[in-house]
Amino acid sequence: MLRMKSALSQSWRGFKTFPFAAVEVKNEPILGFKEGSKERADLEHALQDLKGKTEEIPCVIGDERVWTKDIQYQLCPFNHSHKVAKFCYADKDLLNKAIQASLAARREWDLKPVTDRAQIFLKAADVISGPKRAEVLAKTMIGQGKTVIQAEIDAAAELIDFFRFNAKHAIELEQQQPLDSDGSTNTMLYRGLEGFVAAIAPFNFTAIGGNLAGTPAMMGNVVLWKPSDTAISASYAVYKILRDSGLPSNIIQFVPAEGPTFGDTITASDHLAGINFTGSVPTFRRLWKQVAQNLDNYKNFPRVTGECGGKNFHFVHRSADIHSVVIGTIRSAFEYGGQKCSACSRMYVPDSLWPRIKQELLAVHRQIKVGDPVEDFGTFFSAVIDDKSFARIKGWLDHARTSPNLTVIAGGTCNDKKGFYVEPTIIETKDPRDKIMNEEIFGPLLTVYVYPENDYKKVLDLIDSTSPYALTGAVFAQEKAVLDEAAKALRNSAGNFYVNDKSTGSVVAQQPFGGSRASGTNDKPGGPHYVLRWTSPQVVKETHVPLSDWKYAYMG
Repeated sequence: MLRMKSALSQSWRGFKTFPFAAVEVKNEPILGFKEGSKERADLEHALQDLKGKTEEIPCVIGDERVWTKDIQYQLCPFNHSHKVAKFCYADKDLLNKAIQASLAARREWDLKPVTDRAQIFLKAADVISGPKRAEVLAKTMIGQGKTVIQAEIDAAAELIDFFRFNAKHAIELEQQQPLDSDGSTNTMLYRGLEGFVAAIAPFNFTAIGGNLAGTPAMMGNVVLWKPSDTAISASYAVYKILRDSGLPSNIIQFVPAEGPTFGDTITASDHLAGINFTGSVPTFRRLWKQVAQNLDNYKNFPRVTGECGGKNFHFVHRSADIHSVVIGTIRSAFEYGGQKCSACSRMYVPDSLWPRIKQELLAVHRQIKVGDPVEDFGTFFSAVIDDKSFARIKGWLDHARTSPNLTVIAGGTCNDKKGFYVEPTIIETKDPRDKIMNEEIFGPLLTVYVYPENDYKKVLDLIDSTSPYALTGAVFAQEKAVLDEAAKALRNSAGNFYVNDKSTGSVVAQQPFGGSRASGTNDKPGGPHYVLRWTSPQVVKETHVPLSDWKYAYMG
């Protein structure tokens, strides 16, 4: 999967005379886990090892494992009587200790050649690809309620791709050098940020947590990683793999914490250099406001990056391939229970196609199995992540049942007796601006608005103006003129735009991911520009011919 070439010097003196290292990588293959396969046997063994067990996970500051009195538990979403992990929250004092320990390690780490730093992450990728794959997948399945394929796409393939491609991009960034001139040499050094970076991760992708903390670290930064409470087990496994792969102590501090405590502490530090965030809009806005309020105290202007979710659309034109629409929408709306930032939540269908699309949607809906992804590999999706998510989604189901504008045409039930189960639900709306078409739900709910087929241009404008988000969207049409119209009308409505494909499934290095408006800062992790976000470039000019006179020629 990877191959290193030549060597690279980090010193600016003679920097450009050294051959640059190159990293050749490919996307990690997604394994099939068919019956009788080695990967399935390994995974089943790993799942069995975790059955009924509670892992103990401390805060880790440098090489010190620290327990505080604020004990928390990660519960299995599909069997909430199973405590997956016991962990503790870092308090303000411990977080400040982590900051100081990080700062003490920053200079030496930043001066290390980028190839040395990258090699750690390349090794970690190999470890996840090989001996630790089953463990990371099993912990993602049990802790975050993912099916085999969803865990494989996330915690194996995407995480491996992040580590490998970011290593490639980091090394290639060093090759972007300014021009020299007669008598002088110009060099660009890509330094880490001065201070520390706070990485705040979500529950829904193990890979995102690894990327939020890992990429800044790869670029020479020190990081405080706040993992999600409901992804703590898989996140800790990734952290340990990085340490075992050669990541020095104090470069990434593993500090679970209560959200407001973490946010208040990091934004109060004058050494804050950046925030790398994925989560809700209210939390991101709160952090940004705190940074603004403390701006006079910082040594630098902190980099603030965030990805905050979406209200993603599927637009269907009368020329669309109906079967492709149905299959793409089912997968996008219901895989992982709709708990993806990119999941399709609103769908616009012409009246001429709706009877057939509705029939096919309902036919597939009847075949969807919701249940325990460990005991039954035939499960399509499992329980939602926790009681708060369940209660929020239940509120939306109540709204769908009571609103005169909405009709539940499939699903609509939920049950939290054993796990936080929500049935895949399809809703039809008479009002395209009902709040269910505007607000993010983050659950297995799809709402359909049926429009007069000749009004599709108005619907494109409607899609663009209905929601504050602009993350992903898909257009299904076979007429080129319509695709061109849609691309223009929806130019700012999605950071990842799909043509005749579902709105989910971005792949590192193929579709760098992110959106704007309320969806975030659109920094495109998975692409070559993302690594630059975590550097503070320095230009060095070295003159080889001394100046001989203060006067210019024209002055003679």
